[in-house]
Amino acid sequence: MSMRTQYCGLTTEALLGQTVSLCGWVHRRRDHGGVIFIDLRDREGLVQVVCNPEQAEVFSTAEIVRNEFCMRVTGVVRLRPDGTINSNLASGKIEVLCEELEVLNPSVTPPFQLDDDNLSETTRLTHRVLDLRRPQMQNNLRLRYKVTMEVRKFLDQHGFIDIETPMLTKSTPEGARDYLVPSRVNAGQFFALPQSPQLFKQLLMVANFDRYYQIVKCFRDEDLRADRQPEFTQIDCETSFMNEQEIRDMFEGMIRLVFKNALDIDLPNPFPVMPYAEAMGMYGSDKPDMRVKLAFTDLTDVMKDVDFKVFSGAANMLGGRVVGMRVPGGSAMPRSEIDAYTQFVAIYGAKGLAYIKVNEIAKGRDGLQSPIVKNLHDAALTRILELTGAQDGDLIFFGADKAKVVNDAIGALRVKIGHSDFGKKHDLFDDVWKPLWVVDFPMFEYDEEGDRWHAAHHPFTAPKDGHEDFLETDPGKCIAKAYDMVLNGWELGGGSIRIHRAEVQSKVFRAMKIDDDEAQLKFGFLLDALQYGAPPHGGLAFGLDRIVTMMTGADSIRDVIAFPKTQRAQCLLTQAPSAVDEKQLRELHIRLRSVEPVVKG
Repeated sequence: MSMRTQYCGLTTEALLGQTVSLCGWVHRRRDHGGVIFIDLRDREGLVQVVCNPEQAEVFSTAEIVRNEFCMRVTGVVRLRPDGTINSNLASGKIEVLCEELEVLNPSVTPPFQLDDDNLSETTRLTHRVLDLRRPQMQNNLRLRYKVTMEVRKFLDQHGFIDIETPMLTKSTPEGARDYLVPSRVNAGQFFALPQSPQLFKQLLMVANFDRYYQIVKCFRDEDLRADRQPEFTQIDCETSFMNEQEIRDMFEGMIRLVFKNALDIDLPNPFPVMPYAEAMGMYGSDKPDMRVKLAFTDLTDVMKDVDFKVFSGAANMLGGRVVGMRVPGGSAMPRSEIDAYTQFVAIYGAKGLAYIKVNEIAKGRDGLQSPIVKNLHDAALTRILELTGAQDGDLIFFGADKAKVVNDAIGALRVKIGHSDFGKKHDLFDDVWKPLWVVDFPMFEYDEEGDRWHAAHHPFTAPKDGHEDFLETDPGKCIAKAYDMVLNGWELGGGSIRIHRAEVQSKVFRAMKIDDDEAQLKFGFLLDALQYGAPPHGGLAFGLDRIVTMMTGADSIRDVIAFPKTQRAQCLLTQAPSAVDEKQLRELHIRLRSVEPVVKG
């Protein structure tokens, strides 16, 4: 008989009476007064193995096995006795009566139980190999595989070819800090690990490969947040001779197909489209969570002449903004919850959180409850109620500050309330998949400290038709042919139509105060290639880790990556990064400066 004839989790009543050979790990061993039960686990799930004392050799082996022993079992498939069926398992109607039991490899006592749901992330990442044996991690990584296969099948059917681009490349400014790799052969010079294959995929379009894709590692040496990794995986795509709408339509179709085939989820068709200005104006975010049924009302003009200086000051400030956000049923919110939200918005730079409880509109200002009402004249109060559409029993929260602070703080508050128990109780949250295209991004962001414009997306993004002249006269007016796909408040991916004419690319560099010499030094290979009849082209990249995290409902992208790093960019399993010996440094012509020791953990 073969070493294994069947997966444990796929052993069902279809095999009744047959002898099977199974291999896997002991998930649990139970001694029930003379009969020993072993739950044997493999990648497909569990099966119950019965070891009877009549089989003396089998039974003596069963007495010594413990959790995580690697085992081989040969036995006959039979129905479980009445009342012992486990409907949660595919194998739950049967058990295997063991005839041979072989320990392929014993295990020391594991540092944790695999079915313990309260493990710290440090424990899990330190013992990642065991953590990956847990069924939820097995399911996560198998779903990741299924997603990549669906992506590959779709792109193959649409004429895309997978082309690898270099991992050791030139350091170019793309928004984050590069990981640098010293060159031993070229002393004193460095490669950079790619933040994305952006320039190479554009060169492939110039080289007439027409439709390219790659599921590829990207690297960014940036300060990490909860769902950031120093290395992450992109589904990177580029195509020639397609306009913005055609590209969006194609890749919307891909994501819809991936969700259908991987999870049997039907996403809306078509996805709604929202301009960037509307997303920021109504939700304070360029990736709004459309499941939350709350929106901003802009009150900047209303507040210019009120006595409340917090409002009037922001309303008259250059770049200031005042918004209201109506919370239906919010007047029932206790003061303790409002105080907690005040502390929450402070994280985003808000100096406070003004509010008005709308108890009874018919009573005028007497029907409004708030410390700020006395500082707002009747006309302002009337306009606030009209514009927000407030009803009796509602609450209005206010944000007043620089636009960025207001957008960040009240935008985050909007999501927090929507996702809260209060929000769900008051029907402020719609628990369905809500995709969205956000389009018409500004081409540049102004850096006040550096007194210069930076590319909002990257410097190779094309301006909207007719906006090329703004590059020289008023870069702030320039709208880009850029687009992001958003799902439930997460940016799944984004891209743009690229600049394919060298003179337009040069104008963009000049708008960013990158002179011809600097442009040639950093991007000369791209600028030179654009001169050889570069085709119109564009594309986008999706974050694979993020897509799979959403699909699994995992708490972190680290739960869908086999061997992730911590927030300190460390691998607890291998203890990387680590020191290297002096000989290696000498070969690289590197001498270390003295540095403060890094505390691991």
